Amino acid sequence: MKKIKTIGLIITLIMISFSCEELPDPAGERGTAVVPSISDINPGIFDSKDLVNSYVEFSINVPEGTQPDKIMVVGSFKDNLERVTITEETSFPATVRIISSEAIQKIGIATNDIQNGDIFTFELLTTAYGRTTHSNAVLSVPVACAYDVNLAEGSYHSVSADWASEGDITLIADADDPYKIYVSGLEEMEGLVEDQGPLVMYIDPATYNVTVPEKVISSDAWGFGAISYTGYGVYSSCIGSYSMYFDISIGSYGSQGIFGFTFTRNP
Repeated sequence: MKKIKTIGLIITLIMISFSCEELPDPAGERGTAVVPSISDINPGIFDSKDLVNSYVEFSINVPEGTQPDKIMVVGSFKDNLERVTITEETSFPATVRIISSEAIQKIGIATNDIQNGDIFTFELLTTAYGRTTHSNAVLSVPVACAYDVNLAEGSYHSVSADWASEGDITLIADADDPYKIYVSGLEEMEGLVEDQGPLVMYIDPATYNVTVPEKVISSDAWGFGAISYTGYGVYSSCIGSYSMYFDISIGSYGSQGIFGFTFTRNP
């Protein structure tokens, strides 16, 4: 039986600040007024099986009442910080499409050197009021395989050393939404009845990040009350595996902590 935490609950708040900071940088000066943002990313990967034609698309927005002279999108590969100009925009909001082959050519990479899991980084240089600033708005684009729902569902093996559980589970995609995945068996493998399941995971079609809204999956966890899961993770589209982190809560005792899980496809 699990060792249940019956006292205390530590809540960690992570605050992400989207701002400009002072930084001497030949690529541009940080810290002036116009702070652009990146949104509506879709798709958000370069398809490793089609590095000629695949693309990413996103919107660049600026604060209401501002109009920069231009915003340049600069690109880098892995942690090399080449910051090569990919494109520039002068009217906002702007929709930007970056084709993988164009980014590869401009940054100066050999296609054969690119592997699944490599990251392209795109940043914004804003020129306004006679100054150029380097925004903290950053888009990280992984090289990955295109989404295949048949690879995202089926019989899986779940392992969590943190939660001390291991066994087979079943993942089923929603009939109307292939990015909505139902998970059954996480607590059945430990002898519980999942009378409130299944757990639901949502795969972001642009980034393959996974979010899991809080959900009770069993109304009785070893006599301590209901057990619920909430969490986040990432889906690996080339092999159909999931790397997940679940915050597991039990009855009135609350959160037991955040536990790492891996879901790998059974042969």
